[in-house]
Amino acid sequence: MLQVCLNGPRLRAHCPTLPVTPTELAEAAHAAVAAGAQDIHLHPKGSDGIDTLAPDVVARAVEAVRAVVPGIPVGVTTGAWAEPDARRRADLVRSWTVTPDHASVNWHEDGADLVAGALCDKGVAIEAGIFSGTDAPSRFRTSPFAPRVLRVLAEVMDTNPDSAPATAERLLRELGSELPAPVLLHGWDGGAWPVLRMAVQRGLATRVGLEDVLHTPDGAPAADNAALVRAALGI
Repeated sequence: MLQVCLNGPRLRAHCPTLPVTPTELAEAAHAAVAAGAQDIHLHPKGSDGIDTLAPDVVARAVEAVRAVVPGIPVGVTTGAWAEPDARRRADLVRSWTVTPDHASVNWHEDGADLVAGALCDKGVAIEAGIFSGTDAPSRFRTSPFAPRVLRVLAEVMDTNPDSAPATAERLLRELGSELPAPVLLHGWDGGAWPVLRMAVQRGLATRVGLEDVLHTPDGAPAADNAALVRAALGI
């Protein structure tokens, strides 16, 4: 499975073609799915371009994307950078009037279980975000929500293309072989393409998009998310 991550916490200053508004997210999603993406992850953003979990913003983003890619699962973030207070994050999730198909929960963040519980209450599937170099693997293994997740996002934070695959290996070992759900393995920036190749070699789900990387495998700036999807499928 290839997921496209349309924007992430990046700002437009990081990438002129970054989709931010609901209309831009819809256009980017449509093009990425046409290019071959099978699942969508996005970060709803307020008028200031910053990630938010506000129910009206989440609703507009999810509805706009669903309208142009019917049948394709759409997920959002619940990252602590959007709302640092865990109880407030959980309350915002419970206030959503339009629910995504899934949402990522970063298990190294305080209050991950609170947010996961709120998603379960809303009937939203959970992607367990497990960042390399954190205590997320051990925290996830002891969580009462571990058996209920849709997938485990093995997120390699090492941006060095030479060392990222080894970091990915360590993360997979830390996660262990008896996980309750399939693994989606991906990297960031300089480590994105080496880790994606590793995921392909291992038969794991993976993802690509402007959240993770701004260049194609040959080092050229990526025109948009669809270009990154096409490059990933070429691998």
